[in-house]
Amino acid sequence: MLRTSVLVVGSGVTGSVLALELAHHGVASIVVERASRPQRQPDLNLVPGRSMELLRRLGLSTGIREHDPGPDHGADVVWSQGLDQLPVLVTPVTSVNQLRRRYATSSDGSAPVEPYALVAGTELTGGLRDAVRRHPLIELREGWTFTDLRLEQDGTIATVLAAETGVRHVIEASYLAGCDGAQSTVRRCLGVPLLPFGPGSHHCTVYFRSSELAYRPDRPSTIIAEGITLHRGREGDLWIGHLPLPPGESTVTDAARLVHERLGIALEPPEILGMAQWDDSLGVATDYSRGTAYLVGEAAHRFVPPGASVGTCIGDAVDLGWKLAAAINGWGGPTLLASYQGERRRQALLDRELLARAFETRRRFCRLSAAGASREFLADVLRQEASQMETSGTGLGGGHPGSPVVWQETGARRNGSAPDTTLPGTRPPAVRLPDGGQLFDRLGPQFTLVDLSDDGSGTPLVASARARGIPTAHLAVADRAVRARWESRLVLVRPDQHIAWRTDGAPSDWDLVLDVVTGQRGQNHVNT
Repeated sequence: MLRTSVLVVGSGVTGSVLALELAHHGVASIVVERASRPQRQPDLNLVPGRSMELLRRLGLSTGIREHDPGPDHGADVVWSQGLDQLPVLVTPVTSVNQLRRRYATSSDGSAPVEPYALVAGTELTGGLRDAVRRHPLIELREGWTFTDLRLEQDGTIATVLAAETGVRHVIEASYLAGCDGAQSTVRRCLGVPLLPFGPGSHHCTVYFRSSELAYRPDRPSTIIAEGITLHRGREGDLWIGHLPLPPGESTVTDAARLVHERLGIALEPPEILGMAQWDDSLGVATDYSRGTAYLVGEAAHRFVPPGASVGTCIGDAVDLGWKLAAAINGWGGPTLLASYQGERRRQALLDRELLARAFETRRRFCRLSAAGASREFLADVLRQEASQMETSGTGLGGGHPGSPVVWQETGARRNGSAPDTTLPGTRPPAVRLPDGGQLFDRLGPQFTLVDLSDDGSGTPLVASARARGIPTAHLAVADRAVRARWESRLVLVRPDQHIAWRTDGAPSDWDLVLDVVTGQRGQNHVNT
């Protein structure tokens, strides 16, 4: 029998980031992956800026950038009444290098430290899996298929099958994380249902090559026309088509015929590279855990089309990763791990609403076009809608209000109507320091007490936290720009770069604060 602190099932984006997050906090894990190599389907994954910030903490952002070959070229969202007609509206997506220049002059701290990345799914997954393979604290077992689990009082017993030998192995884990995708075997074994968002309609994603399409943009683009969504990849003739199936049809047997009929490619048959079928019901799991087993990423929320939930998945992996590490390392209380569901399921429900709104915008455009609306009217309607590509990710959901492991404040918002930049539960302002470095890069791997006082008020608080075994870094900052944006004299930042607590004076009960933010005590207090 194999034994491990954490068994991670699946080494896609979610599983790889989770294992690397655990290792970031000194926790070893075993990762089992049924595939011997990442799938070759070339989905374009948008990794938002906020997700790139989280990956930057792990030293992964630079490697991901190596697979984004067009930092100067951005992308477009193209709306058209037909693939053989001129666009109704083209919404450009700012290039990475343009955003870098814009972020360099931003002073309010709302911009992410890292711009977004637009990366093929194969390259993203492969790069993260390579990082997993190299890390000494992670044992990657490729070609091992998870088949079953048994929940015990103090852990989980999992059964896996090694494809090469046909031998079944038993793995005893203190915790198990199901990162095995939308068709999660872990979720099925736990008996957790998905809560769908409406009945959903059937779609087919087809990966193909063709030089016959009438509209050929000269850079990566998302083309929305006649109910169809097309993505043009970095390679000139590579396309990803999300095609709704006719009413009454739920399966596709001839992808080439479907592409030919829906897109009007009349000359050479397209070269089909792959196909995936899905429905747009947008399910979210009713529970994110049972006992010591957890659902993470697409195992907990089925968002479509493929690759649509990378940011949500990375957020899940980081959140659960540091909380599992805190529990294993002995300083995280029971409420800390329990807060994973509350924080991340709320975010999934919010992300589902935004994705459903994007789908409805596309359907409305199709209906209005079919009803004979003019091009000018259609363009005006689209300009009032939210962007189809959210690239920053810093403002989505507003953090973790009401979390039991975030210090809840009472009273009116400070500074009148001005934004409250260090409200507990939110991401703090990302301010550039005088030497050109980023404040976020100075934050420690665990908790960090950012000390903006002039008298070293944070020193005894950090010493007290460390005496209790809570790893806490002390970051004294005298820069005026930081003080102007962060406002509070003392700000406690969590490992995932969210604010846990703040004060302008001395805390009335620092031990109570530590109990709450580490999950040792329930949230039954108010700030005084």
